[in-house]
Amino acid sequence: MQISIAFQTDKPITAYGALAATAEEYGFDGVSVYNDMLYQPAWLPLLEMARSTKRVRIGPAAVNPFTCHPINMAGNIALIDEASQGRAYLGMARGAWLDFVGIEPRNPVAALREAFECVRHLLRRSTEPYAGKVYRLAGGDSLRWNVYRPDVPFLLGAWGSKTIRACVGDVAEIKIGGTANPDVIPQVRADVEAGAKRAGREASEIGIVVGAVTVVDRDGAAARALARREAALYLPIIAQLDHTLALEPELLTRIQLATAAYDFERAASYISDDLLRKLAFAGTPGDVATQAAALFEAGVGRVEFGTPHGLNEEEGLRLLGEAVLPELRED
Repeated sequence: MQISIAFQTDKPITAYGALAATAEEYGFDGVSVYNDMLYQPAWLPLLEMARSTKRVRIGPAAVNPFTCHPINMAGNIALIDEASQGRAYLGMARGAWLDFVGIEPRNPVAALREAFECVRHLLRRSTEPYAGKVYRLAGGDSLRWNVYRPDVPFLLGAWGSKTIRACVGDVAEIKIGGTANPDVIPQVRADVEAGAKRAGREASEIGIVVGAVTVVDRDGAAARALARREAALYLPIIAQLDHTLALEPELLTRIQLATAAYDFERAASYISDDLLRKLAFAGTPGDVATQAAALFEAGVGRVEFGTPHGLNEEEGLRLLGEAVLPELRED
């Protein structure tokens, strides 16, 4: 049972090391950094975190191979892994909001699979050519420094069966982002098992990670109110991925129209308590611990508490570390 925390990259560069160190002191197993469109790239915040911690795993969750070429991923994650002395992981996903920069991936599944292969090829400093359909390396040369660890673990951020089954042979974990819903886990596990069998791996080698918006506070109602606003940004995307939500088309249309107009207050008003529990970790420390425990019971190997953590970052991090973590560890 692993528990990690994730931070958005919207802070002064000097803040990241202290945040990661605090998370480590509380006992979190890992610290992730988002790489969302229009926020700071994850690499420099991760470097600050690597320098300020000694135990926790760190990595981006996740980078997409359409705005960051595999050769850039390989170089950056190699440096983060060296700075952390072998504690880094690389998370990769198709990515959302690519239309903002006019990108429409033609073969996203093949691109992700090849990107993992290409990064591994580079980390191993292989001078052989890599001839994929999407990515190619001419060969004859490779990374021109001694890489600390050629087998940095990979994480795939994905919901789709095709993507999971295609990439599961290359990754250590599958992350289902934007959900706190235990109902999605059986299908993900089935996809992992099918993909692992085809790749000649044991399904037990691949962990399932769930991460979502998290807002914890002693005032549970206030925490849920903020979580609704935060989750509203992602709901139009998640509704297309999580078919267990079974949202009425009319309701989904209203939410989509509100978020398209950046009216997240109105979008939040459409999210019931029952729906919120499937989208976010929200409420009192006891509420959040209960939600996380249900996911572990469903077969999740790691739960990741995402931003904004609380009504303010510092208090949310404190409550997660001092109240939620101990309750989960006792269970």
